[in-house]
Amino acid sequence: MELGKLKDPFSGIPAGFPGIKEEFVDGFRARIIALQPNGLIATRFLLQNLTVLVIGDSVFVHRGLLAEHVGYGLDRINMEKFLSMLQKVLNKVAKNSDCSTLVHTLTTIPGAKGMTMGHTIQQSGINRACNSKAIRIDVGMSKGCTNGLPEVLEINKNSAVKILTSNPLYQNKQKSYMDANIGEMGLGCWSPIRVQNKWK
Repeated sequence: MELGKLKDPFSGIPAGFPGIKEEFVDGFRARIIALQPNGLIATRFLLQNLTVLVIGDSVFVHRGLLAEHVGYGLDRINMEKFLSMLQKVLNKVAKNSDCSTLVHTLTTIPGAKGMTMGHTIQQSGINRACNSKAIRIDVGMSKGCTNGLPEVLEINKNSAVKILTSNPLYQNKQKSYMDANIGEMGLGCWSPIRVQNKWK
């Protein structure tokens, strides 16, 4: 029995990307392949997960959520395939949304008081905005991103939040972990909360 010629998994994937350091290009390309609809990460891990999860008064979502997404239906979003949902629904996330947009969205989800989201890498680690109603947790750990340090967001039964980290930026115990003065870090590019000047 003779095996057919194997398809190059990198076929159609660019050899470089604007704004991506050369040292991260191979990891970035591998990440694209793994996240494709039939890719290893997509099929093994992501397709079985919920896209939007509400636990207590917290909403967890990959990229952010707007009221129109809630109107579309959180159950409906979760029932649809992960990758197609990202294309059809979350690509509509406004680039210049603000805290009032977040508050409006939260009022459309019964009992929701805050949203935890990933997708936009936070160079200085997990942080909050909009009077702590938004928590941004993407620290870019993979080499396909920024090879960031691991961090964990711990939320206890009373909704108290703590960050577990080895990031030296947060080692100063005198300073609140989540209130680092980090300025605006691309938040408006991908997620629905845009903060002017300092994080609140």
